[in-house]
Amino acid sequence: MTPYRPYLRGLAALLTGVILGGATLVQADETRIRFQLDWRFEGPSAPFLMAVERGYFAEEGLDVQVDSGSGSAGAINRVASGAYEMGFGDLNALVEFLAENPEAPGIQGVYVVYDGTPASVFARKDRGIESPSDLAGKTLAAPAFDTGYRAWGIFAAANDLDADAVEWQNVDPALRETLLVRGDVDAITGFYFTSLLNLEGRGLGEEELTILPFPDHGVPLYGNAIVASEAFSEEHPEAVEGFLRAFNRALKETLADPDGAIDYVYQRDGLIDVELETRRLRLAIDSVIDTEDARANGAGAVDDERLANAIQLVADAYGLASIPEPEQVFTSRFLPPREERMIFPGQGD
Repeated sequence: MTPYRPYLRGLAALLTGVILGGATLVQADETRIRFQLDWRFEGPSAPFLMAVERGYFAEEGLDVQVDSGSGSAGAINRVASGAYEMGFGDLNALVEFLAENPEAPGIQGVYVVYDGTPASVFARKDRGIESPSDLAGKTLAAPAFDTGYRAWGIFAAANDLDADAVEWQNVDPALRETLLVRGDVDAITGFYFTSLLNLEGRGLGEEELTILPFPDHGVPLYGNAIVASEAFSEEHPEAVEGFLRAFNRALKETLADPDGAIDYVYQRDGLIDVELETRRLRLAIDSVIDTEDARANGAGAVDDERLANAIQLVADAYGLASIPEPEQVFTSRFLPPREERMIFPGQGD
């Protein structure tokens, strides 16, 4: 044995300890964020998963865990309960939660992703339905929690239609599109980029449908937003800011290359239909993400007057006992600067 070998072994052990200790310190400095999606890993979840896999969250000092969900209400409840620090849910469901749980821990929207609600009416053309007025006397179906069903009064009022002029069937989500395909009902409500693909998959094509998106027919509601626990936001404001910077970066790249962004969804769930989920992502972008208002205000932001109006409309339609203040529902304090949120194709070139 050479006289230097014990020394070298000791030096190696020391260096290993320094490296591992440094890694431990880096990990200790990261802020952990458990993030709850509203639904399964599908096309629209691409920017969240991209930000994880490309290390954008890590660059902000964040250790982010993104989990699939089972609906907006569930995501909001889990963030409010403290099970998750942040999540993705319908801003209208958040308004309802705040109104019904005034003593619960606070939770706020911090970045609007769907600038308009994806809620839409899908009607059979062979039933003579071409416009909202043609729905009078027809039968519609939707689950009780569906945004289109719950906000039906807003849609009806905006289109001079008596809200009671239609008959509703409360159905299981799995049966909704099947009932329309079979002709058991005249129309349904559902998310644009979900029900359209479900109907096509069951043999009812777009050319056979009259589609009435709520935002195109006078309904100014916002859709899904990133939400955060107020307690977490107050304790770790820099973490929320970092999360939004990383997400905003990934959303910009998703908008520029939806086909490439789907790879990150496939990495998380290898059972997805890549072509279908790419189309779902493109439909979401075209219908509720890349909108005129979002381009004007920058991604993630709200128009204060529109938000206040939307909250009042939801309170009236849902029969809420109280009306949350706009600042309870959404805060812009964590958003990246406006110039960094001008991320839509053709902006900032």
